[in-house]
Amino acid sequence: MQRVNADVSPDDVPLLDDLMPWSVPALRLGREWVTAPDTGTLRARWDALVAAGGTEREALFRPSRARTPRSAVAALPGQRTGTARFAREDGPCPRPVRIAYGPFDERWLLPDHRLIDAARPELWRVADEHQVFAVEQGYVPGAAGPALLVTAPLPDGRSPTGRPGRVRPLYRRPGGREPNVAPGLPALLRERYGREPAAPDLLAWAVAAAVPSPAGCRVPLPGDPDVWAAGVALGHRMTSVQLRGARGGERPRLPGGRRPYVRAAPPPRPGALEYDADEEVLHVGTGRVAPVPAEAWEYHVGGVRVLPLWFERRTAAAEPGTLEAIRPPAWPREWTSELLELITVLALLGALDAERAALADRLRSSSAPPLTRTGLRAAGVLPHPAAVRRPASVLDHPEEGPEGQFALL
Repeated sequence: MQRVNADVSPDDVPLLDDLMPWSVPALRLGREWVTAPDTGTLRARWDALVAAGGTEREALFRPSRARTPRSAVAALPGQRTGTARFAREDGPCPRPVRIAYGPFDERWLLPDHRLIDAARPELWRVADEHQVFAVEQGYVPGAAGPALLVTAPLPDGRSPTGRPGRVRPLYRRPGGREPNVAPGLPALLRERYGREPAAPDLLAWAVAAAVPSPAGCRVPLPGDPDVWAAGVALGHRMTSVQLRGARGGERPRLPGGRRPYVRAAPPPRPGALEYDADEEVLHVGTGRVAPVPAEAWEYHVGGVRVLPLWFERRTAAAEPGTLEAIRPPAWPREWTSELLELITVLALLGALDAERAALADRLRSSSAPPLTRTGLRAAGVLPHPAAVRRPASVLDHPEEGPEGQFALL
């Protein structure tokens, strides 16, 4: 981990876990066919599975220790799906929902608890139009890329490489209620910075300043109020780009009227994604997109370049005869639109990397003593009460359990 202050031990730099104590492990889907970049593919897969019977349905389902067609499972909160054992399922496909599928990728998911090994119902209970999720990225020593990302859709929490990080909702209850912030921390920061930060301000600082470590994201807290203010402003800009217009923001746009255009449409089955840095052209097979800033092509998460990973997830070969092999017959126009937006998002974030580096330099060179984990303990912020590490009680209606029974919670 890079040292954020020469006088502070890396282990004494606060963890994101110290600041936002409630977290949930990454989702464990158990079978990749439950997600797809388009809804038509998911409906076709569902229909193929429901039409199969006996051993064929079992094989297509891809059973695991956690889920088989005979598992008895409750419905996911907020989702109207069947709760009878899937071996007897013969109904229509449930309505797919949008999720964040790893960094900077959004896909559709069949929100049927019978199909997902570990869906983390506690996240579904607080996912609404007010919620923002902070997603720690897997730790990879020396890898390029941000340590912390944010999403508006419910994230699966996966990382391109390394162990999946934790998912931290900004709010513990629906409706943007009860911020997931350590008790006593806002008042302590008010004393230090002259103004009590709201929960989105604290998250914005973390997005701008977080650094990776084997123990999780570390979030240095500066002693200088001016450094804090600069980092919060930068973090809000980064968060706005990553949320892509959700939560009251604006859709991301490149400055100066620049925007990537499709100069030649991608072929039905593009075989490769290549970049011409001199011409700022992205080749999608024989298709061409330009201008594509170098910052977009070079953007990495966990040491992995984002654009090729996004493309590979849509074009990699699947095993014949599996549900994963059911795909669109040709490259859909919607994928091209999503690619253009992704290029814009990555270009904007890449252009902010210099400001992130400058903020890190200010943190390292500041003469004002930072707020450390030792300081948080002395102020009584650490250790946390056990209750803030557990999900809040948010149930305002019964949830359906297995075989149509009400869940006992």
